[in-house]
Amino acid sequence: MNYSQTLEFLFTSMPSFQQVGSDAYKPGLERIAEFCRHLGNPQRNYYTIHVAGTNGKGSVAHMLASILEQAGYRTGLYTSPHLVDFRERISVDNEIIPKQKIVNFVDKHQAKMQELDLSFFEMTTALAFDYFAQCDVEVAVIETGLGGRLDATNIITPILSIVTNVGMEHTALLGDTIGKIAAEKAGIVKKSIPLLLGESDERYNAVFEAAAERVHSRIVYAEERFRCDGVGCTGAQTQRFDMRRLRDDSPYELEIDLLGDYQRHNIVTVCAAADLLHEETPLTISRRAFREGLAYAARHTHLCGRWQIVSREPFTVCDTGHNAHGLKYVAAQLAALPCKELYCIMGFAKDKDLTAVMPLLPSRAHYIFTRASVDRARAAEDIVAEAEKAGLQCRTAPSVAEAVALARSLAAADDAIFVGGSTFVVADFLASEKIVK
Repeated sequence: MNYSQTLEFLFTSMPSFQQVGSDAYKPGLERIAEFCRHLGNPQRNYYTIHVAGTNGKGSVAHMLASILEQAGYRTGLYTSPHLVDFRERISVDNEIIPKQKIVNFVDKHQAKMQELDLSFFEMTTALAFDYFAQCDVEVAVIETGLGGRLDATNIITPILSIVTNVGMEHTALLGDTIGKIAAEKAGIVKKSIPLLLGESDERYNAVFEAAAERVHSRIVYAEERFRCDGVGCTGAQTQRFDMRRLRDDSPYELEIDLLGDYQRHNIVTVCAAADLLHEETPLTISRRAFREGLAYAARHTHLCGRWQIVSREPFTVCDTGHNAHGLKYVAAQLAALPCKELYCIMGFAKDKDLTAVMPLLPSRAHYIFTRASVDRARAAEDIVAEAEKAGLQCRTAPSVAEAVALARSLAAADDAIFVGGSTFVVADFLASEKIVK
């Protein structure tokens, strides 16, 4: 098979959660564990850092990978979902996996994958583990796909486990309360391995504390190690954070090339994680590597879709925030934009709770609801029904590209256009605009 045939095989014979949702979800670690034994357990050949959470885990994973690469370590990064290219999920030292490596892996192991009836995500996870071993990676940052306890990535034994935060998400699979969802994410805690909790919350702190106590692990609260004293813009695509390490009152002035007000929360988690890795693991991270890794995190790791500004007249920005927990920050930033009119191009997946999302959206905006090009996408007409209940001004467009064209025909130079609501909407937008980092 060539590369396109290989991808067609993967997406058709092993449907992905990204494409079809919960029908592709196969909980349990037995299949991935057996397949990795078949591969020689490649995930044991390097240090790993495990990152879970409702929101922010992608940004945190990318920033940590950039820091580690700047510290001189050969660094693997595994994240999901991808936006434009499947290969975005797997990279080593900021270079995405070559097409031929994917073709070779599937050709070699296709029979075993079918024998075990692997899910798309299980196959992709094993591919990442194997590729990192082939590349002599020294440390890999591994982002969970969904939840944690039964996620395919959870066969690793990391040197640090991180949970960024917990919000209501995937309730049909993870549970219908914050406590149940937290328990699933707490499943990544390993015996005697520290757990870093990015954002503490009295609704779930006790869940993580109990999970850590059961396996004799220590829980570390990021907010007890670092504090953000101030935020400011330093350029069109950068922002500055005035951080303080609390144990010695040491100040850090940091720049990152990631925008979005919500990065204020993620930077605290990243600072605490880098500090823990330097102080309590075999890894060494200098202050220079820490600063430079953050300053060029998006550029080095090709991270897209996080309050990504794509034009200035009219101001046009996209963001992958897709649940109420994350959209509340995006919505607040949208509401504060200094524009005359605001046009929001939005779509959502079928499993999103729109009754929780709609009240968060700025009432002054003009909404163009659309449907992304994946089976999981909700019909625009269904979204309109919920939007009208919230009193929003809205219309529809049959595709993301047509919605963007409509917004641009309506917007003046001093207006603003936002594209988001779903990772898939942002993916269609970036693909249609041929925007890559």
